[in-house]
Amino acid sequence: MKLLFLCMLLCMGSAQAEEIAHNTKVNEWLITNAMVVVGVGTPAEGPKDIHIKQGKIQQIQSSREDSELRKAGLKTIDAKSGYVLPGFINMHVHTMYKRAGIEMAQPYQHYLWLANGITTIRDLGSDLDETLKQREQSAKHEIIAPRMFVYPGIWGNHLEKDLEKTIKNYQKKGVDGLKFGMMDKQTFTSASKIAKKYGLKVANHVGVEDMNAWDNINAGTTTIEHWYGVPDAALHGVQNFPPDMNYSNELHRFRYAGRLWREADLDKLDSVLQGMVDADVAWNPTLVIYEASRDLQRATSSPWFNDYLHPGLEKFFQPSADSHGSFFWGWTTTDEVFWKNNYQIWFKALRDFADKGGIITTGEDAGYIYQVFGFGLLRELQLQQEAGFHPLEVIKHATVNGAKVLGQGDQLGQVRIGYKADLIIVNGNPLADLSVLWPRNIPTMTGDETTGGIVWTLKDGIPYHVPTMLKAVREMVRKARKENPIDYLVQ
Repeated sequence: MKLLFLCMLLCMGSAQAEEIAHNTKVNEWLITNAMVVVGVGTPAEGPKDIHIKQGKIQQIQSSREDSELRKAGLKTIDAKSGYVLPGFINMHVHTMYKRAGIEMAQPYQHYLWLANGITTIRDLGSDLDETLKQREQSAKHEIIAPRMFVYPGIWGNHLEKDLEKTIKNYQKKGVDGLKFGMMDKQTFTSASKIAKKYGLKVANHVGVEDMNAWDNINAGTTTIEHWYGVPDAALHGVQNFPPDMNYSNELHRFRYAGRLWREADLDKLDSVLQGMVDADVAWNPTLVIYEASRDLQRATSSPWFNDYLHPGLEKFFQPSADSHGSFFWGWTTTDEVFWKNNYQIWFKALRDFADKGGIITTGEDAGYIYQVFGFGLLRELQLQQEAGFHPLEVIKHATVNGAKVLGQGDQLGQVRIGYKADLIIVNGNPLADLSVLWPRNIPTMTGDETTGGIVWTLKDGIPYHVPTMLKAVREMVRKARKENPIDYLVQ
């Protein structure tokens, strides 16, 4: 306990008797001396005291030692002029329980998401019954996990009568929406009509099909995932695939995806983007999940692999035709050069979309292509800044915009009175440097390691101590590696 108090002294200020502890369910308490980023794109304000009661933000007022709130003797966390942001909303996740045949205890993902500031996830296709169970457990605070919105996946081509049966069954189970993937136009049109009938939102991974973003525009899709379908809608005819192109071969699939944006007609693309805005189709680009395509060396040597890469992920990431996204057995410098150019055109399309009033959100799609849960979302923020967005805009994408798309804009995504107390407390100023969010820079309890710039993550007003969760994850990984010895990318 003394070591814990010492850590809090080093991290965030005074560790007094009334200091709140990890995973403490307290009806009423305070965050003091906080620089507040509301989430709507306005500059930070502070220092402020944030009064939390029954899991919601009750008051926000200027920090004063003589305030009535301070005099009430409530338990506190002293932010010590650190920054408080809304919790991040990860709009593209897959909850995983096993990878490459290796069991992966679920707290591994949950702790990493929370430790990286993610308080809400939108699950786009996992074990449905288990994910629905965990959604309920998370809502009741029976497990330490982000709040969950569940969108089961429907992939490929189906008859309308079968779609009706499937979607009706999903709706009865209480899902929040649906994820469509790689459907032909006929299937997509039917599925979208049925989803609308049952009041379900739709996230769509278009793929290379006989449909594109115009079909999403006509159907009123909630979000386009990744970017498939957007440049496709601005081609003259079809993409210039080579004669030996095999879409089932993922080396081919991702190689020629890196040549797609350059073939889009810019005038036609402008019309597509405007059409998405007019139809209120949001864009969840997941820039991070393709980054290995432009810089494989960076992707395979991420520093957090040392402590946080589960052996199931490590094995799955090895180049193999049997693992989705593990297509790098024949990757070349030429492929990377095309992808670097691809990103620049993609970045501009995102900026143009936002300038027209389009809604951009953030997601990671981790568990594939060298991306680790939570870390991927933080890298997504950096890539959106690279695309040309101010850090305040990036944070808005990760908070306000995600909440709006989920239909939770009046409850989540802002540091505002009456909103759920889903917050992160950062030891540093992420507006000056988004990298302060990464798990580093903060002494652990022993003082001989560093963990992260996010010190506390709150969900429904319950504070979770990031160094404590990260320590638990490191122990999970060490145990899993001992039980499943394989060769690691990083020694």
